Amino acid sequence: MARDLRELFKEQRKNEKFSMKDDHEDRFLDRLEKELPKGKNDSTYQWLKIAASVVIIISVASYLFMQNHSKIDTTTINVVDKEETTETRQPISFGDLSPELKKVENYYVANINYELSKLEVYEENKEVVDGFLSRLEELNVEYQDLNKELNEIGPNDQTIEAAINNLQLRLQLMQKLKSKLNQLKSSKNEQESTNII
Repeated sequence: MARDLRELFKEQRKNEKFSMKDDHEDRFLDRLEKELPKGKNDSTYQWLKIAASVVIIISVASYLFMQNHSKIDTTTINVVDKEETTETRQPISFGDLSPELKKVENYYVANINYELSKLEVYEENKEVVDGFLSRLEELNVEYQDLNKELNEIGPNDQTIEAAINNLQLRLQLMQKLKSKLNQLKSSKNEQESTNII
């Protein structure tokens, strides 16, 4: 003979009538006035608010004006014809050659950095990690040399292909390191479990 609690509560609310005293609202408002008296409207704070608003508007306007002015100055400098030497020329990266190469370069660099960030180095695996990282540093130096070659000689298929292969090798190296660390970790866990038994 189970009854729904909601129905019981509905019946109870219908049967009980709650009422407040007649002067309840007046007493509440009196206490509220005593606790939180109305403050006078200070005109000093009003003009401070206006002054602060004016200062903010002037600051934003001058900042935008300076930004606009500096953009105009840089464009006028860039319009002037002058001979570019190899020292003043901006270096070209593989991503500057085409959007596809930029995507490829960003993909590999992001994955390599992600794998590096997930590395957990302990005393047991420090030697292995150091070996892989030294090889990774060698590949990074080769990649920088390829970037220099790209800037000195110009873009060619061999340089671009070598750079992509370098990025692929670095990512493969990071994946091998991850696999090796997992093997070391699992063999350590197996060894510890056999020692416990």
